[in-house]
Amino acid sequence: MNEQERAAFRAFVRDHHPDRGGDPDVFIAGVAHFRGAGHGPPEPPEGGADDSRFDAPIEVVTPLPVPVRVALALLRTLRWHRDRRVQ
Repeated sequence: MNEQERAAFRAFVRDHHPDRGGDPDVFIAGVAHFRGAGHGPPEPPEGGADDSRFDAPIEVVTPLPVPVRVALALLRTLRWHRDRRVQ
C-alpha cells in the first residue's frame, strides 16, 4: 500500500467509522472495497481470531478517592527511588 492509498483509507475510516457517527453498513462496504482492491488492513485469520472478548458487557469503574490516589502515587515514587539505588 503506497502513501496515497494509505491516506485515502485513513480518511475514509476517519469520516465513516461507526464510533465517529458514521453508518456501519457504509463503513463495512468501504472496508470491503479497500480489501478487495488489495489495500487496507489484512483479513483476520480464519478460525484463529477469538472475538468473544467483544461480547463482554462494558464495565464502568469509578475512580478512586483522592487520598487513595495520592497514597498510591507516593508508594510508586518511593518504590521507584528504592529501585534506582545502586547497590
